[in-house]
Amino acid sequence: MSDVQVWIKETVTNNPVVLFMKGTAQFPQCGFSGRAIQILKACGAQSPVTVNVLEDPVVRQGIKDYANWPTIPQLYVNGEFIGGSDIMNEMFESGELQALIKG
Repeated sequence: MSDVQVWIKETVTNNPVVLFMKGTAQFPQCGFSGRAIQILKACGAQSPVTVNVLEDPVVRQGIKDYANWPTIPQLYVNGEFIGGSDIMNEMFESGELQALIKG
C-alpha cells in the first residue's frame, strides 16, 4: 500500500465524516462539491473533515483508486465509503444520510 493510500485510510478511519472534494467547504470549486457541503450542513454534520483534492494530484488520484470510484466528491462516514453527491442527495432525501451521520 502506497503512502497516499495509508494516509487516506487513516484519514477516513480516524474521522467520523470525511469529504474529499474540489475546493474547500468555504469555497467549493465545483457544483457537485458545493452540493455535497450543503447536504452535510443540512444533515447537521459537526465539523466534517474536508480534503481539497485540487491541492495534491497524488491525493486526487489516490482517492479514486482507494474507493475504485472515478469521480469527486467522495463521502466517507465512520470509515465507510458512501458515494458522491448524487448518492448523497438520494440518501438525504430518504433520511438515510441524516441517520447515518447522527448515528
